[in-house]
Amino acid sequence: MDYAELLRIVGCVLLGGLFVVGGIHHFFILPAVTSALAARGVPMARVALIAASVFQTLAGLLLMLGLWVAPAAIGLVVFTVIASFLLLNFWDMEGPERDTARSGWQTNLAIIGGLLIAAAQAL
Repeated sequence: MDYAELLRIVGCVLLGGLFVVGGIHHFFILPAVTSALAARGVPMARVALIAASVFQTLAGLLLMLGLWVAPAAIGLVVFTVIASFLLLNFWDMEGPERDTARSGWQTNLAIIGGLLIAAAQAL
């Protein structure tokens, strides 16, 4: 195994792990996130949250294991974009709350970049 392959594997494990941990964490904070989604007008917020959390956990695991990397990464891109629009609506906020949400968007854009690189390398 060369260094490039090692870096790719470590990168996919770390990137996928972010989604696995996040997806599992949602099950510990279901009421709070369900309320936030319901407040944003998401229909059947609890069901949507559970489905999305299962998806992000499974797609993250696929990325970590190096299985179906491109579809998993693209699915996580779509997930991240939707989650960002639903929960990080900085354009409706002011003050420190706006700064925090905008920072979350910037972080998510960087994560999307990593996912796109992972998908491209898997093709």
